[in-house]
Amino acid sequence: MNSSKNIKTLTKKLDAYERLMRLDKPIGILLLLWPTLWALWIASRGKPDWIVLLIFVTGTVLMRSAGCVMNDIADRKYDGLVERTKNRPLATGEVSVKEAYLLAAGLSLLAFCLVSLFNKTTILLSFAALFLAATYPYTKRFLAIPQAYLGVAFGFGIPMAFAAVNDYLAPLAWLLLVANVLWAIAYDTQYAMVDRNDDLKIGIKSSAIFFGKYDVIAVMACYAAMLGLLIYIGQLMGYGQYYYAGLIAAFLLMLWEYKLIQKRHKTDCFKAFLANNWIGLAIFIGLVFEYYFKH
Repeated sequence: MNSSKNIKTLTKKLDAYERLMRLDKPIGILLLLWPTLWALWIASRGKPDWIVLLIFVTGTVLMRSAGCVMNDIADRKYDGLVERTKNRPLATGEVSVKEAYLLAAGLSLLAFCLVSLFNKTTILLSFAALFLAATYPYTKRFLAIPQAYLGVAFGFGIPMAFAAVNDYLAPLAWLLLVANVLWAIAYDTQYAMVDRNDDLKIGIKSSAIFFGKYDVIAVMACYAAMLGLLIYIGQLMGYGQYYYAGLIAAFLLMLWEYKLIQKRHKTDCFKAFLANNWIGLAIFIGLVFEYYFKH
C-alpha cells in the first residue's frame, strides 16, 4: 500500500513539475526555437553541424523550461489572482518555492553544460542569456512594454548561434535579433490582450495596456517592421524565391491573425498568439529550401 501511495505521490509531483516548466504547453519552446534555427541556418549557410543543432534544440528546451520556472517564482503572488494562471503549481502550492528554485538551477546548469562545449564567445553570451531569462519577469513591474525585453530574451539564441558557428558576431545577427524583438512584441501583445483586465487590477504592465485602443494597429505595425527587416536581410544575403515565398506565407498568416484580433475577443486573441508558431515555421522552411535548392 505504501509503495503504491509513494508512486502516486511521485507521479503527481512530476506532473506538477511538468506543468511548472510548461512542457504541456510547448508553444513557448517553439517561439524560442524558430529564431534560433533561422540563425543557425544563416550562420552555417544552410549546412549546420548536426551536433550543434542538437545542442541548441536541447538547450532551448532546457532554458525555456528554466525561464518558465523563474517566471512563476517571480509571479507567485500574482498568478492566483489571474483567471488564466490561478492553477499554476506554485500558485496552488503543489510545488514549493524551494523546489522551484532547485528546479530552475538544475535546468540552467544542464543548459550550461551543453554550452560549455562551444567556444568562449558563446559561453560568455550564455551568461547574458541567463540574466535576461531570470530578470524578464520583474520587468513587468516597471517597463511599459516588457514584451520588448522578452523579445531580446527569446532571441538571444540568435547571437549565440552565430558565435557557435563562426566564433564571431556578424552585424546580421543583431538585425535578426531586432526582427525577433518586433515579432515578440506583436505576438506577446496578442497574449497580453487576453490578460489585460486582470493585469490592470493587479498593477502588472504590458504592451496591451500601453498601446490601449491602438493595440491591434501596434501588432500589425510590428509585423510590418519585422517583415521589412527580413526582406532587407534577404537582399543582403542574395536570397531568392524560396526565402520570399516563406515570407509571403508568414504575411498571409499575419493577415489572418489581424482578422482574429480585430474584435479583441480573448479566445481569438489567444488563437492568434498560438498561430505565431506557423509564422516562425514558414520563415524557417523558406530558409531551408533556399539553401537546399539554390545555395
